[in-house]
Amino acid sequence: MEIHEILQPLDFAVLGLYLVTLIGIGYWVSFKKKRDADENLFLAGNSLGWPSIGFTMWGTNVGPSMLIASASIGYTTGVVAGNFAWYAFIFIFLLAVVFAPRYLGARVQTLPEFMGKRFGSSTQNILAWYTIVTVLISWLSLTLFAGGILIRQILDLPLWLSVVILILIAAFFTIAGGLKAIAYTNVFQMVLLIVVSLALTLTGLYKVGGVGELIANTPGEYWNLLLPADDPNYPWVAIALGYPVMGVWFWCTDQSMVQSVLGAKNLKEGQLGANFTGWLKILDVALFIIPGIICYVLFPDLDNPDEAYMTMVTKLFPVGMTGLVMAVLIAALVSTIDSALNALSTVFTMDIYVKKYKPEATQKQIVTIGRVVTVLGAVIAIFLTLAIDSIKGLNLFDVFQSILGFIAPPMSVVFLFGVLWKKTTTKAANTVLLFGTILSLGIGVLYLWVFPNAEYAFWPHFLLLSFYIFVFLAALIVVISYVERNRKDLHVSTLDYGTIPKLPNKVKWLWIALIVVMVGMYVVFNGN
Repeated sequence: MEIHEILQPLDFAVLGLYLVTLIGIGYWVSFKKKRDADENLFLAGNSLGWPSIGFTMWGTNVGPSMLIASASIGYTTGVVAGNFAWYAFIFIFLLAVVFAPRYLGARVQTLPEFMGKRFGSSTQNILAWYTIVTVLISWLSLTLFAGGILIRQILDLPLWLSVVILILIAAFFTIAGGLKAIAYTNVFQMVLLIVVSLALTLTGLYKVGGVGELIANTPGEYWNLLLPADDPNYPWVAIALGYPVMGVWFWCTDQSMVQSVLGAKNLKEGQLGANFTGWLKILDVALFIIPGIICYVLFPDLDNPDEAYMTMVTKLFPVGMTGLVMAVLIAALVSTIDSALNALSTVFTMDIYVKKYKPEATQKQIVTIGRVVTVLGAVIAIFLTLAIDSIKGLNLFDVFQSILGFIAPPMSVVFLFGVLWKKTTTKAANTVLLFGTILSLGIGVLYLWVFPNAEYAFWPHFLLLSFYIFVFLAALIVVISYVERNRKDLHVSTLDYGTIPKLPNKVKWLWIALIVVMVGMYVVFNGN
């Protein structure tokens, strides 16, 4: 029986009631914000403590799209996808001890601003466009794709119509004050998602007969984080070499992820917040991947592994509860879509339109351009989503990771060399950002669409491809910098970190504890 055939009228009633309630809260928040605007507009600046930073970074990372994708890969391959959660601690550590002291020391609000001080305004302009491309692809289109799959499962509609419905819901929330409502209730929704996923895991374990029965009824390799080098899905070599490229970009240089650390009260709070994120990432496997493995045991004949999460929800939860889960998933997806559209509009309007083309623009012109860009962004995202749906031979999780793997190399190279190697020149950085992005995304288009990996066996694993592109761009940035080293007109960096302080003892011992725990987890999950 299909998922949409299992849902009852009560489920749809709960879904509708939840969304209407959020709109009501939105109106209240909008009214309250107008009254308090003068008081609280700037109080959030540099006021975040470590719990807020940790929960914000983790919540940004583990949205509904990743939840659905993680259950899918758990169903097909087991815990190996846990590498994308647990291997991340190295790069969160890198953020805490290498990047955060420099970001906070330089007193910047955005990462393009940071690189503008390092390499000049040309680099800042390029990064603005780079941000638009990454927001369109990684935050908007991939979220729409996962949301479209969810709506398709619930209502049995074609993907294009599901995506249009999701965009219309997002627009409706924005018009009705719902974006403020979702932002206001985002923490509540994340807590609810975690509780639901934990309940799903525990209920599933009970149905299976416990952890022992779950392990006994799954292939041994399902419980290995590191698979043989000849494994067709996730060989350990591909993960070991390829994930770091993605990890540096995502955890150390992506504005959406780093924003909360930039808003820390002080460096110590930022470093503790990053550490807290590392501890929270341990939960990912239990909350998001294990339900997929349980689904493999309970419902082994699924036609589409991407339905694993919703299959567990609809088969194990009572009527009404299913509707609540759907409502939380849809509302959180809409929140991400709205935030992405808002970010897209803001970056284009302020960093490109106003700064470069029309500094004298009136407020009315700025608002008009912002609205036009929002609509154009939504339309472009719909077509990108349909293009993603045409990718053959990859499940939802692999689609996510492969696309991110082709976005990551240029940013990882420029930030690593820009921060760690003083001799890196502006021309070298700009060349890698421009040429490197075209090269990386071009190879991605060839890999995913023109000569799809499912049909052409000559391709290496997409994580290895990401690593090879990274190595080539790293060599390129070094060569260009050396060729330029004697020029008299080189841009002089205006970055001033101040004195980089030593790691406080509390921060140091918490990081040592996390590293010991994570190494232990890798030992435990490679014993089969």
